Amino acid sequence: MSSMLVLAIILVIGIVAFVIARQRAASHNDGKVKPHSRAHYHGWWAFLLGVLPAVLFLAVWSIGASVYLNSHLHSQMPADTGVASEPLAVSLTKSLANGLRKLDAQQVAALPATFAELQPLLNAKGVALATDTQDYMIPIAAEANRMTDRLGLMGAIATIALALAGAFYGISQVQPRARARNNVERLMLWGLLGASTIAILTTIGIVLSMLFQTLNFFNRVPPLQFFFGTVWDPRFAAAGAGASEGQFGLIPLLAGTLYIALVALLVAVPIGLMSAVYMAEYAAPKVRAAVKPALELLAGIPTIVYGIFALVTLGPFLRDLSAALAGGTSFIQAQSILTAGLVMGVMLIPVVSSLSDDIITAVPRAMRDGSLGLGATRSETIKRVILPAALPGIVGAILLTASRAIGETMIVVLAAGVAARLTLNPFEAMTTITVKIVNQLTGDLEFNSPQTLVAFALGITLFALTLVMNIVALYIVRKYREQYE
Repeated sequence: MSSMLVLAIILVIGIVAFVIARQRAASHNDGKVKPHSRAHYHGWWAFLLGVLPAVLFLAVWSIGASVYLNSHLHSQMPADTGVASEPLAVSLTKSLANGLRKLDAQQVAALPATFAELQPLLNAKGVALATDTQDYMIPIAAEANRMTDRLGLMGAIATIALALAGAFYGISQVQPRARARNNVERLMLWGLLGASTIAILTTIGIVLSMLFQTLNFFNRVPPLQFFFGTVWDPRFAAAGAGASEGQFGLIPLLAGTLYIALVALLVAVPIGLMSAVYMAEYAAPKVRAAVKPALELLAGIPTIVYGIFALVTLGPFLRDLSAALAGGTSFIQAQSILTAGLVMGVMLIPVVSSLSDDIITAVPRAMRDGSLGLGATRSETIKRVILPAALPGIVGAILLTASRAIGETMIVVLAAGVAARLTLNPFEAMTTITVKIVNQLTGDLEFNSPQTLVAFALGITLFALTLVMNIVALYIVRKYREQYE
């Protein structure tokens, strides 16, 4: 029985428990005894008792069954697996087991003894498996499917039984003075606390996963060479080959990241902020209703489309334009900092505009009326009242835009290239940290080599850079914040 079907049954049980408990609570409200909680609280309490324990049990059972099945598969592997490693043999067996699910019951009952005979049957069902699948994996995969079915059926029965027991217990607890509201609110409080904890633990897990690999990298490459090096030459080494030392200077990548982000912000922030001021303070309601959705359409365009536009249209246009102005010699490369910054800035305009527009609109109307009533013009009101009041929010919008610019990858790859160099010329190519993270983690590389581990050092550096930006923005917000009643 599939997990989705079990979840659907659990949900139906919870809904039925909600309806019954609510009706029962409403019938007890005869005016003789003042109820502690409203009827729908009793319904929600019965729903939660019927659904939450069952869902948690199903999740634990699914994880435990998966671990048990993996352990069983490892125990069934022969000493000579016939492939590169035992984990690979287990993976091939799992793929074969998934392929056997496509066969009919009669075909499963009479499985061939060799993979050469089984492969045409699987190909007829649209299943393609690796050619190094071994014959001994066939009975192991069939047994794994049977074991999965048994474990799934047992888990489904236990889960549904637990849901029924929880729903019955919740319905039986319906009494006029039962504290259903307190129980529901307490459970919701624990749920909110759990969600916050998950978010915090996820962040900590991400940082620790990068930190340990970064420390491993710094055991091989001196930190001073990484943080203050001006040459990026990782010298890729294929898996199984001896890794050459390479040079892992961060400075060219960091400079390219900040340079391209700066150009993008110089394009996005003025245009986005001015468009936000226009839509919030000057535009008629009909114009605002048409312009704002049209502007926000830019945010829905995939970044790869922006990159293709920069590579095919904007980059060659700037190159040809510079060649025409210079008399035949182009001083702007098709892939350059300027190209990437312009396209990225256009992509970020709706981010600045939408957030700033909402922030400016949220400034109390009384502040505008007071300023205009004292004789200030509309432009003076905007400059001296509205923008200072909205400054903390605008700083947050710019920070979000900067973080987006720093983390962009596809536009940089197509519009600025992958050349790691130090230059102040915006017409030349540079690259960013994110691009090199992708480059270092793709391809047939040895995972424990410095060429791969440097990606984690780059990642944690990018994290630290974003963290510093948040701290600076928080300082600015606190310094210039004004309290309004």
